[in-house]
Amino acid sequence: MSFSLHGIAVSSGIAIGHAHLASHTVLEVAHYEVPKQFIAAEVARFDAAMDATRQELTTLRQNKSQQAMAEIDAFLNLHLMILDDEHISQTPREMIERERCNAEWALKVQMDHLVESFEAFEDAYLRERKADVVQVVERVLKRLTGQPNKVPQAAQHGGSTILVAHDVSPADLIQLKPGQFSAILTDLGGATSHTAIIARGLNTPCVVGLHRARELIRENDMLIVDGEQGVIIVEPDKQILAEYKLRQDQIELERKKLRRLKAAHANTLDGTEIELYANIELPDDLADVKESGATGIGLFRSEFLFLNRDELPDEDEQFEAYRAVVQGMDGLPVTIRTFDLGADKQPNSAKRVARNPALGLRAIRLCLAEPYLFRTQLRALLRASHYGNMKILVPMLSGLAETRQTLQFIDGVKQELDAEGMAYNREIQIGGMIEIPAAALALNTFAKKLSFLSIGTNDLIQYTLAIDRTDEEVAHLYDPLNPAVLKLLAHVIDGAKRIGVPVSVCGEMAGELAYTRLLLGLGLRQFSMHPALLLAVKQRVLTTSLPEIAALTQKILRAEDPMKIREFLDKLNVA
Repeated sequence: MSFSLHGIAVSSGIAIGHAHLASHTVLEVAHYEVPKQFIAAEVARFDAAMDATRQELTTLRQNKSQQAMAEIDAFLNLHLMILDDEHISQTPREMIERERCNAEWALKVQMDHLVESFEAFEDAYLRERKADVVQVVERVLKRLTGQPNKVPQAAQHGGSTILVAHDVSPADLIQLKPGQFSAILTDLGGATSHTAIIARGLNTPCVVGLHRARELIRENDMLIVDGEQGVIIVEPDKQILAEYKLRQDQIELERKKLRRLKAAHANTLDGTEIELYANIELPDDLADVKESGATGIGLFRSEFLFLNRDELPDEDEQFEAYRAVVQGMDGLPVTIRTFDLGADKQPNSAKRVARNPALGLRAIRLCLAEPYLFRTQLRALLRASHYGNMKILVPMLSGLAETRQTLQFIDGVKQELDAEGMAYNREIQIGGMIEIPAAALALNTFAKKLSFLSIGTNDLIQYTLAIDRTDEEVAHLYDPLNPAVLKLLAHVIDGAKRIGVPVSVCGEMAGELAYTRLLLGLGLRQFSMHPALLLAVKQRVLTTSLPEIAALTQKILRAEDPMKIREFLDKLNVA
């Protein structure tokens, strides 16, 4: 019987093949009292399992292939850091000694406590890290219970094999042989899970968050995986199978064509030059940037250097990371955003409670409230600016007062470096992100004090519509085409042009093909997006005539009916 499942598409492409179900057993953890004379032995058993797991992850890191993704080191390091965190390595030991319970139970209780803490986070990326905690703890539990950690192996189906699992840890995923599975499906996970990130890096179609796929799909079932729409078709009929095989061939042909555009200039049909930049999260992303043909880095999210670690990176560690990116881009512009941490992830283990972290002490507010932390990052950034074409981007500015305070702080750090004889680019450009409606509406009051602007559409939409897009109950109301959002975008782009300040879009809208011509019609000339999306956007730019889309863009701006806006947008995107 044919049926379909819907999940979260995290790595695009279409795969057709037979299902292989990865074994999944819920670890049942017993709870029993350990006699007093055996407590020391129980602690030693816990330590031995921790040591064995640590050695297992270290061996994986040492033996990874040279062709493996650069991010793999970061993921394995993260799992090792979780393993060594006192909440995992020390707290269960104390619980064994204090409550005289078995090691498995102590570890399981602590894991549940940590998962509950992660689920309370506002930020989607941080919430996803609970999966990393579970994956690490499960490895230790398997050691304690005598169950080996088995890597999924493809069954012999005589064709493409699609892995169907409840969840797959990054440590397991990187042990798969190249091409072993043509797609990956999991019940758990989200768009920012490490499984999703690795799948994207491997260019393997992947759909996560399917909830019951492992239960509903049987071994050897024929599957179609639509990594564009997040749809799984189980046992498709001949007609649907033929249609998807045709789509699969067309996608591969399009990919080959897109690769030819790598060196092409992104000019519209009427000759207008468009800058296409890449967004990155870690220095290891540079290879993807160069492969995409990006003309620079429009957003380096520096906060990823701060996450998932007990000790914050010091000035020298940050300096080396920033310098590596700047030098690696060989003179092309690199825009590094100062850390955009929030109230749900505080530096130095600060204990702040906020009813709504998205509206609390985050981004530049947190930087100014934690001057030592901000000063350390600015020193590292300014020192690295000596080695290439770097710009500094300040997130979540709300108006003139905050802009003045930030620029004064930066000037103070420059004076420190001058006094120490440190080299840096004294003409470095400082830009601001437009993410708050107040900043968009009051643009004229502070934008002249900045060298450039970058519109963060993700937060701008969220704050404009009062929608938390990570909240499943209201996420469907998150709409980039809401008339209010479009008018704000047009206002910022027009305002920046009048003031004479360059403006880009670095939010998800920049990488959405459906919005490329709309943004061009609004006057945008600089886009920054995930490297994997860049060539498709470039192709859309190359086939666009700005004079031809001008009238239709204005109709979209004047329209109030959402259905009418989408109707106009469809017409705008007709090749």
